[in-house]
Amino acid sequence: METLLLDREQVLSCLSFEDAVSVIEEAFAAFGRGEAAMPAKVYLDIPEVGGDFRAMPARCGKYAGIKWVASHPENPTVRGLPQIIAVFILNDPLTALPLAIMDGTALTERRTGAAAAIASKYLASASKKMGFLGCGIQAQAILNAHRVVFGEDLEILAADRDEAAAARFAERNGGRVVSIEEIGKVDILNTTTPSRTPLIEADQLLPHTHINAIGADAPGKRELDASVLDGLRIVVDDVHQASHSGEINVPLTEGILEPSAILGNLGQIVAGLVDGRRGEGRSLFDSTGLAIQDVVAAAKAYENAKERGIGQTSRIV
Repeated sequence: METLLLDREQVLSCLSFEDAVSVIEEAFAAFGRGEAAMPAKVYLDIPEVGGDFRAMPARCGKYAGIKWVASHPENPTVRGLPQIIAVFILNDPLTALPLAIMDGTALTERRTGAAAAIASKYLASASKKMGFLGCGIQAQAILNAHRVVFGEDLEILAADRDEAAAARFAERNGGRVVSIEEIGKVDILNTTTPSRTPLIEADQLLPHTHINAIGADAPGKRELDASVLDGLRIVVDDVHQASHSGEINVPLTEGILEPSAILGNLGQIVAGLVDGRRGEGRSLFDSTGLAIQDVVAAAKAYENAKERGIGQTSRIV
């Protein structure tokens, strides 16, 4: 059996943002209907560097796979390496043979960006003015995916504790830099920081702001103050993951938020089983990242690579 090997650039060339948005939206719907299998993430903490590894298996449709991903926040500043490093194995669930092994970091960037854009499509009441708190690689992917869904004519605001990063992001995307205190006065706010201290309070937001909270991906992380939660329509990608390590993990643990406050998961909304626009006011998408997203994104990259003759093969098993 020849296994296809794809590096970062090959994955990116074989998985456009248009592709990612399309397959991730379909995956959310399948998850909402109960048609995908996704065991819980397994965490392996690496306390000496404040990071961790995660094993993320899933099956969706005719593909299965697993992502082995590390989140090491010190990597960019201490080692000159990406914070997120991942490898993905794509399998045929019937034969168990490995169809492909590919860079999983590129998959993560694209599918996370696509998930945020899909959440905005189903939850946001307006989409003209967008804010980005945290202006790294993931923020760019989120913006690119939103442009697929909402078009190019977006007003972009950028804020980051690293002012140079915010300036680069704004210049690259035709936006402008604002303070963290000002970043919430937008239709859609995307937060991608690893903060454990709340950065956004309720009075920093507009009455209708939709928030894509991406940064909280481990217990103890949070970007939003408890005041933001009052009257908020809360949608998660997966209730168990979000309760363990998403934006809502700290408020739930502290008893500030009750589980009954969660409207549902995004898959249920995409599938038409839950009304995501129920009520008015602000909304939140708590994104922790689903293994089914990785499977369908990897499958699309694999199919495109096979069709275009991209990548190398190796007999691994």
